[in-house]
Amino acid sequence: MLPSLFSVPLAALQHYLYCPRQCALIHLECVWADNQFTAEGNVFHERADSGMTENRGRKKILRSLHVSSLQWGIHGIADVVEAVYAEKGGVPISMTPVEYKVGKPKPHRADEVQVCAQALCLEEMFGTAIPAGFLFYGKTQRRHEVAFDDELRSLTVRIIRETRDILIGVVTPLPQYSKACKSCSLVNDCLPDVCRERRQGMKDRVDEVFEESLNMWEADDL
Repeated sequence: MLPSLFSVPLAALQHYLYCPRQCALIHLECVWADNQFTAEGNVFHERADSGMTENRGRKKILRSLHVSSLQWGIHGIADVVEAVYAEKGGVPISMTPVEYKVGKPKPHRADEVQVCAQALCLEEMFGTAIPAGFLFYGKTQRRHEVAFDDELRSLTVRIIRETRDILIGVVTPLPQYSKACKSCSLVNDCLPDVCRERRQGMKDRVDEVFEESLNMWEADDL
């Protein structure tokens, strides 16, 4: 069990997996900027973010559901949760989180971790086991089932811990330039190229000073 004195936002888990520095900029320094991708995401989420509940027989569609877990120390909003009830007004016999994403499936597991974390919250809140959820991607217009197996649950718990360490440490990590920087809306605030050049310049200067000192030491021995 993780300490729950500091509750981690669910969104921070995905930000951390995308880039630890991005996570710190958003959640520690309150830096935010929109670009094409975030704007498209806002439009795509309009229906899921409406908070409207829809009944379909024994199934209830819950939108923008606030979820939290004291055990794991996380909280946030689930886009859509599909709850099935044995009888009207009773306790749900099954719950399935569905996370909406504007793009397409990614090579990393950030989206899977986010929906798994939602499941951890729902299991605690409603006392029911949740074996799987879904990711719905706007570009493919298809649902992708996500099995909440031991491997994904362990990964999610580890990411919760690492994200909490970043946030309670109150230290923004240095940038590590990658291809993901091109799509990040915070690239102009992060300035990964500039920071990389400065670090390289400092390293070159340290190497230069070390080489000069070594040459002077060798000259003294002659």
